[in-house]
Amino acid sequence: MNNDIDQMHFLVLHIGEACCRENWNYKNICSPFTRIYYVTKGHAQIELPDKKQDLHPGLMYIIPAFTTHSYICHGEFCHYYIHIYNESDHDILEDWELPTEIRTENETLSYIRKLYKLCPGLELTQTDPQYYDNSPALTRNILKNKQRELYARVESRGIIYLLLAEFLHQAQPKTYVADERITRVLAYIRTHLNAKPDIKALAALSCLSKDHLIRIFKREMKMTPLCYINKKRMEKAQLRLVTELTPIKEIAYQLGFEDQAYFNRIFKKTTGLTPMNYRKAYHNQTL
Repeated sequence: MNNDIDQMHFLVLHIGEACCRENWNYKNICSPFTRIYYVTKGHAQIELPDKKQDLHPGLMYIIPAFTTHSYICHGEFCHYYIHIYNESDHDILEDWELPTEIRTENETLSYIRKLYKLCPGLELTQTDPQYYDNSPALTRNILKNKQRELYARVESRGIIYLLLAEFLHQAQPKTYVADERITRVLAYIRTHLNAKPDIKALAALSCLSKDHLIRIFKREMKMTPLCYINKKRMEKAQLRLVTELTPIKEIAYQLGFEDQAYFNRIFKKTTGLTPMNYRKAYHNQTL
């Protein structure tokens, strides 16, 4: 597990206060950005892959990046929302089992309000995620973020760390890997996606034969090394398709796919859309 906090480079993409009703019922959201909510009034639910989470006033909630979820709201629901983007290659939050819901410290709401004041102009103008999880919105808000005065950027990052620390304080390291040899392999894959890691190199890294590595990896991860590599590549591809205008062929090549048709098949199997349609689904929307 990599606990290097120097890999935590979070920027605020959106922050604001909203009161919603039946309009907050969006389905099957899978965003490359992490969401934090602090509820101030009312009730709603978030449907996650493994549970349905009730949202209550005075509590704070987190939805990590690439977590498929749906919103359910039948009455008045008021909350602060914070969408954050990690600029580093590896998001160390994915190494932890974060609690979805936490009871916060007394100062938490004041920190969120202060962060809101430090980030002017980053409120959402639409509640539908397709209107703001897109490249133009990302580029515009990253620019706004970085154009703020230095003290505001420093203080904002400090507050983000404080909020994430509240979740990490109650988090547990993911225990899906008991074998240290597989831990080394996972760390290598995550940091060498662009280098096209192959099974022979991974076997040498783990001091195992190719067949032995595949057998142990499948036991620990419930998938083969190739499936895991493609899973991480597809997450990186989703982020790049949303946040960049790089040609799809170039993204495929940079992620180790020499055959774009194969890249397209793997991407569609993962997301249900071709890379082109995935990009269009976001880029055709405007704020």
